[in-house]
Amino acid sequence: MIHKFKLEGYNVLLDVNSGGVHLVDDLTYDVLDNVEPPFGVECPENVVKKLSKSYPENEIRECYDEIVSLYEDKILFSEDDYEKFALASVASPVKAMCLIVSQDCNMRCKYCFASQGDYGTGRRLMDLETGKKALDFLIEKSGSRYFLEVDFFGGEPMLNYDVVKQLVEYGRSREEEANKKFRFTMTTNGLILNDEQIEFLNREMNNIVLSIDGRKEVNDRMRVLVGGQGSYDKILPNFKKLTALRGKDKDWYIRGTYTKYNLDFSNDIMHFHDLGFEQISVEPVMADPKEPYAITEADLPKIFKEYEILSQKIRKIKEEGKFINFFHFMIDLDQGPCAIKRLRGCGCGNEYVAVSTEGDIYPCHQFVGIEEKKMGNIHEGTFDLELKDEFARAHVYNKPECKKCWAKFYCSGGCNANNFIYNGDIHKAYKLSCQIQKKRLECAILMKALELMDTAE
Repeated sequence: MIHKFKLEGYNVLLDVNSGGVHLVDDLTYDVLDNVEPPFGVECPENVVKKLSKSYPENEIRECYDEIVSLYEDKILFSEDDYEKFALASVASPVKAMCLIVSQDCNMRCKYCFASQGDYGTGRRLMDLETGKKALDFLIEKSGSRYFLEVDFFGGEPMLNYDVVKQLVEYGRSREEEANKKFRFTMTTNGLILNDEQIEFLNREMNNIVLSIDGRKEVNDRMRVLVGGQGSYDKILPNFKKLTALRGKDKDWYIRGTYTKYNLDFSNDIMHFHDLGFEQISVEPVMADPKEPYAITEADLPKIFKEYEILSQKIRKIKEEGKFINFFHFMIDLDQGPCAIKRLRGCGCGNEYVAVSTEGDIYPCHQFVGIEEKKMGNIHEGTFDLELKDEFARAHVYNKPECKKCWAKFYCSGGCNANNFIYNGDIHKAYKLSCQIQKKRLECAILMKALELMDTAE
């Protein structure tokens, strides 16, 4: 399988199974529109006749011969070596957990997937014993896995700061005897951070996700306080202080959401960069199309153009010797993630679970409150291994549309939660999300190819 696309005056050719990327001339691009394996000894005469209106006949035949040679060398139309890993795909130890320590929030973001913090089940905080049992569950189910990931999540997790501190202490106390190492992270809106809390987070959290949407008018339209006021002026100073004190050895990034109201989101990303934030993720809202802020297919042309604008802006920053890392343009054309990771993605419901304030276990934070997908409860000692196995086998070869898609090894079948919420089936890719993802990938592939080309030169 190959995928071809034109972007910024370049003809880009991706060999899907090998991951090889080629920048080709117009003739090669057009010949590949008309030929595919199995190849004959000579270029088909109908192809020569068709293309001879634009290219010399001898060049068409030479180009065809080069394509055949690349095919024989397994550089183009290479064989799929990944499906065998899918067939061997089995349930894995649980290695990561989203610990929802707060089903409450001090903000009322209008697009919040968690029903503005309470997941539609009532506002409450996790007690210490539930949190400890959740960490014990992770240790127990992790097998021989050494590093364990725990993300403190909400609502707003800092509303339960004292319990977070005690859970970190408890996790550290169990590391040596369990032969484990916890990597704690947190996703926070930053609203109530003080100096003591910032020092704790910078010391104990391997990664911190800082939620803010962009320019003041963009952020304050959607990310509002309980009383409806904007949050930008309150959270920005806290984020600046936290990142300034964080140091270079620990990860963090800004995480925003763009909606129909700011389809010029590249300006929000540049706004972050101008403020000194270099690690940035801004993602499209996924919402009921009836919502006024929802993105629909009618918005896609504007969104596609905006990603192209963003890629040009990022290249300019790098050409000036400055640094910026946009999460959705991160791509590795040399090695990339392991085969299983490429096929199953985040590991939702298999390697990764979420635990609610009441101790209920779900495939991930976006499934919380969906009883159909509840996997068990840590207080009751229940864990649905059949449901876990269902998620373990939710790889790209078990998703009909994904199996034949060129982007499958990069998006890994998309978000299982979005697939279920909008299509009712984790195996049915959500089309809107797919289309946006594929455009981001095309921009990222070209950016990386140009970067590697410059390095080679």
